[in-house]
Amino acid sequence: MSKPVPVNRALPGLPPAYGLAAYDSLGSTNDEAKRLARDEGAAHGTLVWALRQTEGRGRRGRPWISPEGNLYASLVLRPGCTPASAAQLSFVTAGALADTLQPLLPEGICQCKWPNDVLLDDRKAAGILLESETDDAGNIEWLVVGVGINVQHYPQESEFPATSLRNEGGRLDEPGPVLVRFVQAFSTWYDVWKEEGFTPVREGWLQLARGIGGPIAVRLADRTLNGIFADLDEDGALLLDLDTGERRRITAGDVFFPGLVPSGSGEGT
Repeated sequence: MSKPVPVNRALPGLPPAYGLAAYDSLGSTNDEAKRLARDEGAAHGTLVWALRQTEGRGRRGRPWISPEGNLYASLVLRPGCTPASAAQLSFVTAGALADTLQPLLPEGICQCKWPNDVLLDDRKAAGILLESETDDAGNIEWLVVGVGINVQHYPQESEFPATSLRNEGGRLDEPGPVLVRFVQAFSTWYDVWKEEGFTPVREGWLQLARGIGGPIAVRLADRTLNGIFADLDEDGALLLDLDTGERRRITAGDVFFPGLVPSGSGEGT
């Protein structure tokens, strides 16, 4: 299979530490970023951007509907940390997405939904997918942060209610300028994480979080748990207080809120 061919596309305002690899179409920006990291030694800060994806995916392999007009991008990072620490980059990315989208909204509130979605007025507008590879010592060799933002389009039927920047009257509705703003925000959050650790990232994410202190349902692989979203622990796991008085630590699951039930059979955004 032939390698994807980048196109010449500028992104004015992109921080100089990030090198752009732009494409008209890819199967998946994450797959291309992983190929560049694994096979070509792509540097930290390599940014893969495609106008559309033909095989986009979200968490747990769910399809990510990817028409032209939305944002699909993946960053190659070489953080030099353990896999447990690298998982914190989901919260770094979510905070950066919220800082990207909130200033673009004439009205409405942007919030983070555990573990890796961003909501505009309780409707999903962006998602995150982290994938990585370790070295012989078990540390992160490279990590790819994939983001998808509903800029112009959103699915009418989805597992969680969805929306787009355009639908919310966003001040920008073109993927390129939105991507520049995201990378600028990500650079700030990433630098804080590298220099100060997870504590300030956790505190910033909690200020943006949807559902803290209130009732939620957490769907696990084999059951659904109902309780109060009490907190994040020091590693970013969700702490759920059950009616029995037990506190459960949850590292993976899908969160739903009362009154916001699945509205259709579609997957992805």
